[in-house]
Amino acid sequence: MADTYSTLHVSVTDGVAYAVIDNPPVNLLDAALMTDLDRFTGAMFAADDVRVIVFDSADPDFFIAHGDMRIAEDPQSFAALDVASEQDPSLNPMMRLHERIRTLPQITIAKLRGLARGGGAELLSAMDMRFAAREHAGLAQPEDTMGIIPGAGGTVYLPGLVGRARALEIILSGQLVDAPTAERMGWVNRAVPAAELDHVVDTLAARIATLAPGVARATVEAVDAAAVSTAGGLATANELFGQLFSTPHAGRRGEAALAAGAQTRDGERRLEALIDGLA
Repeated sequence: MADTYSTLHVSVTDGVAYAVIDNPPVNLLDAALMTDLDRFTGAMFAADDVRVIVFDSADPDFFIAHGDMRIAEDPQSFAALDVASEQDPSLNPMMRLHERIRTLPQITIAKLRGLARGGGAELLSAMDMRFAAREHAGLAQPEDTMGIIPGAGGTVYLPGLVGRARALEIILSGQLVDAPTAERMGWVNRAVPAAELDHVVDTLAARIATLAPGVARATVEAVDAAAVSTAGGLATANELFGQLFSTPHAGRRGEAALAAGAQTRDGERRLEALIDGLA
C-alpha cells in the first residue's frame, strides 16, 4: 500500500496494516490528521487482504496529545470538516471518525508508548484493543477541567471498558491515568515493559491475521451483541457459530486436531501447542 499521507506512515505485511501517526510537534488530532485518518480508514473497508490494523506513533512521547484546541477559534470550520460521511451526520467530525474506527471490519489494536489525552484517548477507546508501555504511557480525559465534557466518544466508550463509576472518576477528575492503573481499570488490555510492546502486539496481530476468513469479525460481532443484552448476544453467537461450524475449513481443522492427538490425555495437556502445529 503506497504511503500517500502527510501525517501517517502506512505499510502492510502478511495481512496486518501498520498506521504510524506522525504529526509534529505533538501529534495533535487536527484537521490534517483527521483527514488522513479518514482517507486511510475509508480505504480499509475495501482492503480484503488486511485482517488487522495496528496504530502506532512515530513520537515516543505522544500517541495523540489531544484534539486541536484551535477548534474553539473556528467552530464552524471544524463542524464542516468532511470525514466519515457515512456516519450519523448529526455527530461532530471527531465522533464520526471514531465511530468509523470502531466499526472497521478489521481488528484494531493500538500501541501506546507515550501520552494520549482528550480526543487522542477517545480514539484509542474506539479501538478493539490497547496495549501500553508500562514505564511511559498514560491516558486522560481532561475536558471537564476545561469547562466542557469529552466530545469525541469518551462518555460512550469508557463505561463499556472500565464501568460507570470508573468512567466518572476518569472524566470528572481529569487526571492522568498511568499505564499500570489503566490496565487494572480495563482501559488498556495490558501494560507491558516498553521493550516488549512491539513483540506483544505484533505477535498477537500476526496470530489474528492467520485466522480463517470471517472468524475475527464474527467474534467481535458476538461480543458486541452480548454487551447490549444477554439474549441478543446468545442469539447472535448461535447464528455466527452455526455459519462458521458448517464451513469446510472448520471441519478440516477438527479432523486434523483429532488426528494429532486431541481428546487424548497427552494431547489435551498441550492442546494450544497441538492446535498451533496444525497444517
